[in-house]
Amino acid sequence: MLVKKYGNRRLYDTDSSRYITLEDLTALIRDGAEAKVVDAKTGQDLTQVTLTQIIMEGRGADKILPAPLLHQLIRLGDDALADFLGRYVQAALELYLTAKKTTQSFMPFNPLVALTQFANNTPFGGWTQSSTRPVPVPSNAPPPEPALDDVQQMRKELDELKGMLRKRKK
Repeated sequence: MLVKKYGNRRLYDTDSSRYITLEDLTALIRDGAEAKVVDAKTGQDLTQVTLTQIIMEGRGADKILPAPLLHQLIRLGDDALADFLGRYVQAALELYLTAKKTTQSFMPFNPLVALTQFANNTPFGGWTQSSTRPVPVPSNAPPPEPALDDVQQMRKELDELKGMLRKRKK
């Protein structure tokens, strides 16, 4: 999508032929739009400046880029550092997204999730450390067999995970 930025800081979405706010642009980008922002008068590309503004104003910039780091970057003024930092941040973000996706795919197998559900938001399954009640002893009865559909689903997911791991090793 092409967005024109006017001198009065107004943004005009040329695709929908309407003025939009910075919040509207943020929502469109979150929904998957690829935006290019240009100065309406000169045609200068303002995409990076505008996207940086969105990040700095809406994402707790002090956490992403604390002031001491910004001061140091300004003092250095090194193009090689800027290139390195840009590549580093991009690689770190890709690594984070891959790890997040991988972690989410393992969530059905995470024993801590079951433990948390068992605990009902209280430590040690409802017992406090000062509790004098005896620790329950598990019965000798075997656990119930999972439904055949559950086993098949787990095998399918396990095969998919194995395939993903094989691809990552190559």
